[in-house]
Amino acid sequence: MKPMVEKQAVNLRFDGSVWCNMDIALRNIEQALGRDIRPMGLTVIELYILRALYQRDGQYASELAHAVGRAATSFTPNLDKLQEKNLIERRNDTRDRRAVRIHLTEEGKRRREEILRTAQELDDRLAGLFDREEFETFLSVLNTLQNVQFS
Repeated sequence: MKPMVEKQAVNLRFDGSVWCNMDIALRNIEQALGRDIRPMGLTVIELYILRALYQRDGQYASELAHAVGRAATSFTPNLDKLQEKNLIERRNDTRDRRAVRIHLTEEGKRRREEILRTAQELDDRLAGLFDREEFETFLSVLNTLQNVQFS
């Protein structure tokens, strides 16, 4: 069911600054989604990490950080929390003793359907805010923004 959202006149903050308004929108959505996943005992970033591991288990921490758009240098606390929750484990790479790969635990694997279902429900709620054409345009813009590299 599509939520009742009235079309509003464009009234962006900070004189229409794209960067500032994207940041505000992202924080607003992240807070709302955080409330929805809190009963699962997860944070938004933890949900992202688990989704990345469901796509490909056994990634390096740096690969996971890149996949979820975080800096590798500050990523360890996120992994520590997931390990404390018994959802991931760190294993030495069999080919490089210095490297560590991140793997799902049995508990992490067991929760896969619940986590992916919840993530899909959240995505569906966001998509429901727009008509189909608007949402397809939004996804195209989002794709461009995710891959932009300013020199």
